[in-house]
Amino acid sequence: MRKLLAAAAVALVGAAAAWTATAVLSDSGTGTAAPTRAPAPATAEITKQDLVDTQTVDGTLTYNDERAITTDASGTVTWVPEEGALIRRGRSLLKVDRKPVTLMYGKLPLYRTLERGVEGPDVTQLERNLKALGYGDDLTVDDEFTYATYLAVLEWQEDRNLEETGKVDATQVVFQPGEVRVGDVKATVGRKAMPGQEALKVTGTQRLVHVDLDTDEQHLARKGAKVTVELPGGERVKGKITEVGTVAQTSGRDDDKTTTIDLDITLNKKPKTKLDQAPVDVELESERVKGVLTVPVEALLATREGGFGVEVVEGSGSRVVPVELGAFGSGRVEVTGSGLAEGMKVGVPAA
Repeated sequence: MRKLLAAAAVALVGAAAAWTATAVLSDSGTGTAAPTRAPAPATAEITKQDLVDTQTVDGTLTYNDERAITTDASGTVTWVPEEGALIRRGRSLLKVDRKPVTLMYGKLPLYRTLERGVEGPDVTQLERNLKALGYGDDLTVDDEFTYATYLAVLEWQEDRNLEETGKVDATQVVFQPGEVRVGDVKATVGRKAMPGQEALKVTGTQRLVHVDLDTDEQHLARKGAKVTVELPGGERVKGKITEVGTVAQTSGRDDDKTTTIDLDITLNKKPKTKLDQAPVDVELESERVKGVLTVPVEALLATREGGFGVEVVEGSGSRVVPVELGAFGSGRVEVTGSGLAEGMKVGVPAA
């Protein structure tokens, strides 16, 4: 980090070289200041403040929890939803031979046929959904597929224009944790559907920002750290890092490979833009220090000995004081040096 900050400072010092020559420290090498000289063309105050070092990386505005939807339905696809559509419990994910494949809520996939006599948590999921959709006045939500469950299923199948069997399987229902947003439609109208074939890509409804973070910048990836995201159109939204990948991924050609880790950021408020996969700028905090002396970066002078100094302006004269650099942020840099204090004036290039 220190090397990175020093490199940034060197670049800015080069831009300021027009107003001052390289600082000259005493030949004794003790770090004492050079004799008084003519003051700089402009000055700025040494301030004592908190300093945040930030770095901006590229990200993508997307949605959480992408996953694939498959069904056991066989036949011809006769209807599919539009990309971006929101699908809630009891609504159709697609239709095969004009028969709907219905979304119901639950974490357990429908891995078997549910019918009278069957018991288990998948039965509980089904009964909970039937109740939520208004079926089965006499139905008790438990883990047993009873006659009351059978009657509720028959009523539901009639309303959905399905064959009234009293049984439920993966040709009729797909369980998902909650409401889904259609991301990518894999099935097309007129295409043959086959069991296990991917029909849709769906996501959750929460907006998030995804970053493929270079492993060289892994120090920026702190779960819970606050970030600022600049969205298309200039909107800026606060957020925090909620997921940090643990597996590095390598991409690119042999002579130009990039190794990254996944970073997911949750936004504090819903952004105005409706765009998906939109490019964004993500401002990450890499270091935060409190109550340190700071000067504008352009106040730094490159010294003959290879370090840095600042020109302290006092009355009609000035002197160069060698400094050690610390954190960098918002155009200022932390400095420590003999005799430096809050409120002192340092030389900067003329505006």
